[in-house]
Amino acid sequence: MVILTVLEEVTRELDQLGTRGMSAGLTAVALDLAAAMDSTEAPTSKAVVARELSAVMVKLRALANPTAGRGTVDDLKRKRAERLQRTKRAAP
Repeated sequence: MVILTVLEEVTRELDQLGTRGMSAGLTAVALDLAAAMDSTEAPTSKAVVARELSAVMVKLRALANPTAGRGTVDDLKRKRAERLQRTKRAAP
């Protein structure tokens, strides 16, 4: 089993997200935090860095996919419209 560093994992995810062009600064912060996480053994420091890295990654994921999680209302409207159409067709 190959164990990757936090920096390697974050780099791979950032490459998949393609956020370097969208927010170079935030991407740099994520990479710096990942490197800091790899370089410390102190549990308290790791916890603080992990929390900050998680928050930055949430922002970067939102930048990469701004419509994620927003389809629920649209899906409900579409399904309702389909139901109404079926009802109209079935009515005598």
